[in-house]
Amino acid sequence: MSEIPDDGKPGAPRLVALDGVLEAGVHRFSARVYYADTDFSGAVYHARYLEWLERGRSDYLRCLGVRHTDLAAGATPLFWVVRHMEIDFLAAARIDDIITVETRLAELHKARIVMTQTILRGDRALIGARVMAALISDAGRPQRMPEDWVALFREHLARSALTDP
Repeated sequence: MSEIPDDGKPGAPRLVALDGVLEAGVHRFSARVYYADTDFSGAVYHARYLEWLERGRSDYLRCLGVRHTDLAAGATPLFWVVRHMEIDFLAAARIDDIITVETRLAELHKARIVMTQTILRGDRALIGARVMAALISDAGRPQRMPEDWVALFREHLARSALTDP
């Protein structure tokens, strides 16, 4: 896990996890809403949520040890692609809000996984999403996951089931 100094509070330096934290099958990372994230109404622009969801999925996989750069550099280059996504926009985030993106593994298949994601402000859910990601070759063909990944994902699937909201 990458760590960076967080000097947000004068006199109280601490380290924060750059990739978020993976505990009990749930990956969490936090972000602040900036002016650039909002639209003319002051609410977060809808497409920005997609970026935070992507970061949540990527950092979840990174925390598991499944890195995009390693996949692309393999003997058979592999890539994750979003195959299907469902999103419920429940409430808006606004400038200076601190949001938390939670990612859980929900389903495991031979060449794809399904993750559920929630974007929260405190305890309030702002976004709910269900995302199917498929593993493909550089030729665009579906690829089975390596057996060590299947074992890893099975373990995290069991942990996520224990912590479903």
